[in-house]
Amino acid sequence: MTRKRVAVLISGRGSNLQALLDAKQDAYDIALVLSNVPGAGGLDRARAARVEAVALDHKPYGKNREAFERDLDALLVERNIEIVALAGFMRVLTPYFVNAWKG
Repeated sequence: MTRKRVAVLISGRGSNLQALLDAKQDAYDIALVLSNVPGAGGLDRARAARVEAVALDHKPYGKNREAFERDLDALLVERNIEIVALAGFMRVLTPYFVNAWKG
């Protein structure tokens, strides 16, 4: 069985991320942790677990949520992510992103 590449989206300390890291199973590999808040503590948790940690600040996008999500989507596709997990990600996602990653 091939392990699925998972990205975990966070916005804060990463306590939910930690639970996913601790429960890691053979079915998936957390390949990326991405936060919309550059100083989020969960990014340090990811680095401590030797997982790539990236911040994509939503603030420069203003009210254009879809533009932010298109750049988010590009980061995920670039890293061959197969599954997206939301773990304390505090942004409402648009239909664009939800439809791109449904299923």
